[in-house]
Order: sequence, then structure tokens, then C-alpha cells
Amino acid sequence: MLVTLPVYSNKEEGNGKDELHLWLTDNTHIVDIGPVSGDDDAAASSLLYKSGENGDNAKKKDELIALYEKKKGDEETPSPGMVSVLLKKELERVKKVLTTWKKVDERVSKLCPTSSAEQDKSTANACADKITDGLVGFLSGNLSDGKWSDEYLGVNATVKGDATVATEPVDGVKFTGRGAGAEWPVGSQGENQLYHFANYNFTLVATVFIGSEPEEGGNPIPLMGC
Repeated sequence: MLVTLPVYSNKEEGNGKDELHLWLTDNTHIVDIGPVSGDDDAAASSLLYKSGENGDNAKKKDELIALYEKKKGDEETPSPGMVSVLLKKELERVKKVLTTWKKVDERVSKLCPTSSAEQDKSTANACADKITDGLVGFLSGNLSDGKWSDEYLGVNATVKGDATVATEPVDGVKFTGRGAGAEWPVGSQGENQLYHFANYNFTLVATVFIGSEPEEGGNPIPLMGC
């Protein structure tokens, strides 16, 4: 599903205008495809999609068009009218994101062998059901410049301390030393909130490997926290 929604500007750093962005979602994942309103302060908006198929079954290029109304300057000023924008590059990115989602679903599905899922139906087992059902994010081994990227192209995690990419026994990130860890800021995105479930209940599944046992008499070290 494609929708156009505003991204609210930063009052201190922005230009005071709300940018209209194109968003892609399948009701589980959501990706900001990018701005479509340029420098305009957009109000009401619509999307038009034209399929590449015509009556003769001759293949033509798909087209995605955004229509939006410019906001009025004040109550006495009439609206400047409607603006139409051909979203050629945005449509190409939409197709790439959909392909990425499919590939990541296939990759994640292989983390739980079908045989083990059939043998253990307990709710405590992450493999009891289809693992990709309701899965909004997947953090694996994509780490660069302090950013731990979500494979579904959603919200990325930030890392602190000594962190390196780990490949064995599974792809992920290796944290070394006191204070090292990661934060997945799904609930602290201000007005541009992508995942409203973070305000309610959700399940976080993590595979953790402990490199060594804490020494006796040492203070407890939490693995996860708020």
C-alpha cells in the first residue's frame, strides 16, 4: 500500500513547512520512500497509479503520480491550486523495497527449520509459528558508522561502545567491554512515529551468545534494558 503523509519539520532547524512524503507499507513494515512536495507546503493529497498494461497487452512503463494542494498563506488568500508530480524514481525504489522485503522474508524463514517448528508448538518457542508473521524488523550483520541497519529498511539501531560485525555462529554484532550495546529507537521518533506498537505491547526476540562468564563478586550486567 502506498500513501502520502506529512513529515513535520523541525521547528528550530527546518523551514517551518511540512514536507509531503511517499510511504510504502504492507501493514507490518513501513518505509519512507522520500519527499514528493519539494519546497511546497502541501495540504490535501492523492496518488494516481497507471499500470503499464494496455488493451493490446503491449508492455508500457508504470506511472505513479502525486497530486497535492498547496497550503493557503492565510484565510483570505486563495489556494494556489493543485500540483502534479510524476514519481518515476520513487516508483523504482518502491519496487526495489518490495524485492528486498521478499528476500529478507526468505532469509529469516530459514532461521527456523520446518521440522523443529512442527515438533515444538510451545508459545515460548520463536519457531512455533511462521516466524515472519508480524515481524517488523530484523537486525543482522549490517553495521556501519555506528548504525545497525534494519534489513527491512525500517528503523535502524544505534550502537555504542566497541561493536564489530560477527559472522559465527550466526550473523550479528559482537559487543565487547562495559557499556557496549545497541538501542533500537522505535518509540522515540517524535511526531514522525513509524511504529505505534512501541507504545503498547510487543515481543522482542534476540539470540545472545555470552563470550565468558562474569567473575565472582562482580556486579550484575543487564543484557537488555529500557
